[in-house]
Amino acid sequence: MRHLRSLCVFCGASDPSDPQFALQMHALGDEMLARKLGLVYGGGRVGLMGVVAEKILFGGGEVVGVIPHQLQRREVAHLGVTELLVVGSMHERKAIMYERSDAFVVMPGGFGTLDEAMEILTWKQLGIHDKPVVFVNVGGYYDGLAAFFDRAIADGLLKSVYAPLYKFVDSIPALFAYLDGYEPSSAGIAPWA
Repeated sequence: MRHLRSLCVFCGASDPSDPQFALQMHALGDEMLARKLGLVYGGGRVGLMGVVAEKILFGGGEVVGVIPHQLQRREVAHLGVTELLVVGSMHERKAIMYERSDAFVVMPGGFGTLDEAMEILTWKQLGIHDKPVVFVNVGGYYDGLAAFFDRAIADGLLKSVYAPLYKFVDSIPALFAYLDGYEPSSAGIAPWA
């Protein structure tokens, strides 16, 4: 695995009802600080986004927030981050997050989190990048998504060669074990035939 400098974390801008989600965000932040990894994220101050940003900032780490102009108020842009980039669109947000990150970590979230994760995974399928894409399945949160991917493969709508493009893990230690041993896959060459 190439040397990691920063992780992009996709996660919710809402406060979850289950406290284990925030606890796992703290655990993620602790490990990122221990490894001196910068955070690239959606730029919000609230919800799980705010939890991980505050954790990294409090520990003296670097935080880059990327937020579209139309979400500045809804997600309450975090004005205390190391660098806040206010952009014109969701697409521009994702492009910058991609450029500034060495790996993508998908924590619990809603529509926006899935949108970000699916686009970055599609780019990997198309061979645009070979960076790790990891879903942290806190408390079984992504069991349904993992089952959907399995069903898509079983039904022939997603080629089995693409299965190595993503990883589901159950914990923060498992996330970093995967990142430490990550080897890019040749599956992202888009074998359409």
